[in-house]
Amino acid sequence: MKHLKKTDLEIYKLIQEEEKRQQNTLQMIPSENTASKAVEEAMGSVFGNKYGEGYPEKRYYQGNKVIDKLESMVIERAKKVYGVPAANVQALSGSPANFAVYTALLSPGDTLMGLSLASGGHLTHGAAFNASSRYFRAVNYDTDKNGMIDYEEVRKIAKKEKPKIIIASTTAYARILDWKKFAEIAEEVGAYLMADISHISGLIVGEVYPSPVDYAHVITTTTHKSLRGPRAALILSTEKGLKKDPDLAKKIDKAIIPGIQGGPHFNNIAAIGVALKEASTAKYKKYAQQVIANAKTLAQELQKYDFKLVTGGTDSHLLLVDLRNKGLMGNTVAEALDAVGIVLNRNGVPQDPNPPFFPSGIRMGTPGITSRKLEEKEMKLIAKWIDEVTKAVAETKELLKVTAEEEKKKSVRKNIIEKTKKLKAIKKEVLALCKKFPLPTEY
Repeated sequence: MKHLKKTDLEIYKLIQEEEKRQQNTLQMIPSENTASKAVEEAMGSVFGNKYGEGYPEKRYYQGNKVIDKLESMVIERAKKVYGVPAANVQALSGSPANFAVYTALLSPGDTLMGLSLASGGHLTHGAAFNASSRYFRAVNYDTDKNGMIDYEEVRKIAKKEKPKIIIASTTAYARILDWKKFAEIAEEVGAYLMADISHISGLIVGEVYPSPVDYAHVITTTTHKSLRGPRAALILSTEKGLKKDPDLAKKIDKAIIPGIQGGPHFNNIAAIGVALKEASTAKYKKYAQQVIANAKTLAQELQKYDFKLVTGGTDSHLLLVDLRNKGLMGNTVAEALDAVGIVLNRNGVPQDPNPPFFPSGIRMGTPGITSRKLEEKEMKLIAKWIDEVTKAVAETKELLKVTAEEEKKKSVRKNIIEKTKKLKAIKKEVLALCKKFPLPTEY
C-alpha cells in the first residue's frame, strides 16, 4: 500500500491498526469471516472504477465489454454453485437484497411474515423500526420457551394473517430449519417462501446444512459470512419459484434496477466470483465440515461450564448463550471477552426480560476461527477462557456490589473489567494462540 501510505498516512495507519486487531483477536461474531487475499485483490481492482447501470448487453453506458463478461460469468457461477436457474449478483448487501425481493413481489401494505427479532430473526424480516414494516404490513412468528421454532404455531399465524411472503431465516437461530414444513405452510396460504440463508450460505454450499433450493421460491444471501466473500449479496430464483411465476427473475432484476439501486459495484461482483470459485473446491467442503465440528465441540464444552445454550446446542455455525444463570448482562461478558481478545456480540435470547440494548445473552460463531485452522482442541481452550472471564468478571461485580441497573452504565462495566486483574493473563494466552494460527491468505 505504498501509494496510500504516501497519499493519506492517517487512513493507512488505521488500516494497519485494524489489520493488527484482526490478527491479534479471535473473530467469533457469526456474521464475520476472513476473505482470502484473492478476494481482497478483486475488491481492490480497477473494476471499482467502472459504472454500468443495467445488465449484461443492456447497459445505459458505453465501455461495458469487460464488465458484461464479468457479470455473466459470476451469474453462471452462482447458478451452478447453488443449483438454481437464475441469479442476480448486483445487490449491494443483504438488506437491499431482501428489500428488492419485497419490492418485486409485494405492493405497499401487503403482508410479509418473518421470525421476530427477539427470537433470532433479522431487522429486514419485519422489525417494527425497519423499512420492511414501514412500507409493508409485517407480522412475526416466535420461537417457543426452549428457543425452537414451533411449526404448528407458524401455520396458525400464516392461516390467520395470510402473508404474501413467508421468510425462513437464521440470524441467531442455531438449529436446522425445516424447509419442507415452511414450504407446506407457504403452499397452504398461497405465499411465496423466501429463504434468507445469509448466515448458512457457505454451509449449504459445503453440503453440511440442508439446501432450501427444492422448497423456496426465492433465496437471498450475503456473501461475506460463511461463504468468505466480499460485502455483497445474491438473489436466487429457484425452479419452484419460476414455476409459480415465470417472470420472477425478471421482476427481481427490475426491483434491483431501476427499483432500489443504480450502478452495481463491479469490484465486489468480481470478488463474489472469486469466492464462489473457492467455495467450489474440496478444501471448502472440508472447511464447512470443520465449522460444524468446531461449533458442536464449543457447545459441549460450554455446557460443561454450566453455560445455558438456547435450544440446548447447535446444528450450525452459531451458538446463542443465555447468561441469566451467571448473573451478568450480555454487554458485560461481551466487553470483557473483547478485552482479552475474544470478539463476539451481546444478543437477546427468547423471552428475554431485558431490553435489546442490555440483553441477557451472547452470540458466537465458528466460521472466522475455523478459517484460521483452529480445530476441536482449540475450541476446548476457548470455552475454558470464556468460563474464566465470565467467572472473574462476576466475582468483581459482586465485590463492587454493582446492581443490575448500575451494570447498564458503560462506565460501570468498564470499571468492572479494569478491576478484574485475571483478564491480563488470559489476554496473553489468547494472543499466543492468535500468533500460532495467523489469519489465512488463501484457501
